[in-house]
Amino acid sequence: MIAVIQRVQHASVTIDENIAGQINTGLLVLLGITHHDTTEDLEWLGKKIIGLRIFSDEEGKMNLDLKSVDGDILLVSQFTLHASTKKGNRPSFIDAAKPQVAIPLYEQMITFLQQQTGKTIQCGQFGADMKVALLNDGPVTIVIDSKNRI
Repeated sequence: MIAVIQRVQHASVTIDENIAGQINTGLLVLLGITHHDTTEDLEWLGKKIIGLRIFSDEEGKMNLDLKSVDGDILLVSQFTLHASTKKGNRPSFIDAAKPQVAIPLYEQMITFLQQQTGKTIQCGQFGADMKVALLNDGPVTIVIDSKNRI
């Protein structure tokens, strides 16, 4: 499971010209799920996302986590994070999980993050053509792969 995490001042996802989810201060999380991912990957990654100390404290140092700033999460599924570009110029998405595997894990991640934060998690729609808008704060962008823990 791969997450691209962006600290944002605001972010939204639009589907068919309708806003599906939006947040102010918080994290935009693009989530890529592979067919090898498990609930263990989900919980490990979810805890990392919530615990990241990437918000500025009074001294301007990245020292605060999401809860410390009362931030929100916008979670968007993105299978293209598992693109392989080793051969040629057309990416292969063979490592991305099929919907029957990915959708349940995506929904479990939403539930896990809600339980851990006590907040409603804003979301895109799995498999939809989405337009994501954001104001990256910093910019701060972090990539975490649950298969690369060491």
